[in-house]
Amino acid sequence: MKIAGVFSFNGGTERVQKKYPQHLREIERAITSIDASICKTKKSKEKTMKGELLYSPPVLNKCFKVSFKESKWQPVRVGCDYPLEFYLPNYKPRPLRRGAFREMDFVKDKLGVEVQFGKYAFMVYNVAAKMTIFKNLGHIDTGVEIVPVKAFADEMSSGVSYFEQFVWDLQKRGVSNIDTPVMIIGIDK
Repeated sequence: MKIAGVFSFNGGTERVQKKYPQHLREIERAITSIDASICKTKKSKEKTMKGELLYSPPVLNKCFKVSFKESKWQPVRVGCDYPLEFYLPNYKPRPLRRGAFREMDFVKDKLGVEVQFGKYAFMVYNVAAKMTIFKNLGHIDTGVEIVPVKAFADEMSSGVSYFEQFVWDLQKRGVSNIDTPVMIIGIDK
């Protein structure tokens, strides 16, 4: 795979380059070491692509896990203790599922990495919520979000979001005082 684009959200690229140059080299190696052709395993059932072989996001994610593990990156999982005091007195909730958690794909020395081949909402959630949560909990201080560029996303199931759309929205959204610095990396096969 190759890096096709980079966008700096809230100074993320500059911060990664300055504070984490070795980690950035590991991230670049993790990306470029993956042979995307082995991930083209999903036979499409969609009307517009029926029978075509597409890139499989779960297979891509497995390749990233193997690649990052070689450099000793680890996932970080935090348990969620949901508050119950906000229910109205006359509401009787069903018992909440035990073991709820949030997880960041890869963390090393306070640099968090998320790889996202899903719907647009997940990309936004990662940068605008999850990275802020993990920063507030002391697990990271900077983030990297790895997403496909449009040309790559077009060879996956419909609905997979892409770098160009994500960058446009982040530019129009602007930066908030609670946002974590994040380097957005657009990748192609």
